[in-house]
Amino acid sequence: MDAAALTDVGERLDSFVGEVFSSLARKDQRATAGVYARGLMLDGRRKSMQPMAQRLGVDHQRLPQFVTNSPWDVVPVRKTLSRKACDLITPDAWVIDDTGFAKDGDGSSCVARQYSGTLGKVGNCQGAVSVHAATDSASAPLDWRLCLPESWDDATEDPEAAAAIAARRRRSAIPGDERYRTKAAMALEMLDELISWGRVPPVIVADAGSGDSAPFRQGLTDRDLVYVVAVKAATLAHPADAVPAAAGYSGRGRPPARRYPPAATCRDLVLAAGIGALTEVTWRRGTKNGPGNPTAAMRSRFVALRVRPANRTIPRDEDGVLPQVWLLAEWPDGAAQPTDVWLATLPEDTSLSELVRLAKIRWRVECDYRELETGLGLDHFEGRSWLGWHHHATLVTAAHLFLTTVRPTDPKVTGQA
Repeated sequence: MDAAALTDVGERLDSFVGEVFSSLARKDQRATAGVYARGLMLDGRRKSMQPMAQRLGVDHQRLPQFVTNSPWDVVPVRKTLSRKACDLITPDAWVIDDTGFAKDGDGSSCVARQYSGTLGKVGNCQGAVSVHAATDSASAPLDWRLCLPESWDDATEDPEAAAAIAARRRRSAIPGDERYRTKAAMALEMLDELISWGRVPPVIVADAGSGDSAPFRQGLTDRDLVYVVAVKAATLAHPADAVPAAAGYSGRGRPPARRYPPAATCRDLVLAAGIGALTEVTWRRGTKNGPGNPTAAMRSRFVALRVRPANRTIPRDEDGVLPQVWLLAEWPDGAAQPTDVWLATLPEDTSLSELVRLAKIRWRVECDYRELETGLGLDHFEGRSWLGWHHHATLVTAAHLFLTTVRPTDPKVTGQA
């Protein structure tokens, strides 16, 4: 956003910041939150604090003092942001995703050599998990967690290693009770937090990084949350009509347990259904198809089957029967086999087009991340503290939601830097 456009929305921004950051105790803190948000939205390639201060014409020390050193609580701010986002968007789904932030050194909080989907490889980076409210036309982050790698967890039996890790944690001011968890476990924590704030989850959507975990899927079911999650094609399942049966009983000892026949992979179940079971589905209009074809339809071939996922951790009923879910698979024209697979607990009468629409809604969050990281500087934070990162992510979320709020009524607001 250029300076003129930012001036035009200045009064609306002041009102927005005043409401979102009303939990901050001091007036000067709330004012600096507004200054920082302006810096994030103002045109400029780098959104770290010194370049922002120069563009804004403010004392550079004002920004790190507020973001890195001031101990304000992100929870009430995020609680307000999540309410405003859900009221604005009325989401069709909450999307769980993660991202990575490449780092040159090892001083930043929670940096480690680890795989990042953003980098597409193992690299020196931080990782974060997020939950987003999404529709086909808009989305906004609701909550964040910075991932603490195993190499930053000082709960180890090696005293020398534990001491070194503890010293590293103190330098980044990481809370003493913060421990390594999987990204799927962190996602469940955020869902619990959002629910405790009064947010009502619609369908939960996730990629295979979380969806392939049977405990994660069961965690959603235990919370009565409906989901559409990607899984690996090698995930095991039974056809819906499969039933457990007991082996022959001799009449002596304990009767044998009822067991299902050997499970098949999701890929094999789709291949068994065959090409004749496929239906072409259009789920949205494209946004990047070139000037000569700006609204080309996004379409492919899909099949939806009723199956019973096979895993020892999945609870069965009193007769030993596994629950049914949807198996959705995309099998593009010309492909030798399915390319993408999802499991979904949507009702049995859900249409194929609705299953596909929700499975594909993650594209909106990819748009979020492009704006959050490139336009608003989510990955430009150069501070090294745990609290500083969460402050920065919360301020970026606020700037993103403000742009989402004003963009429909102000064509000059692009949100891109």
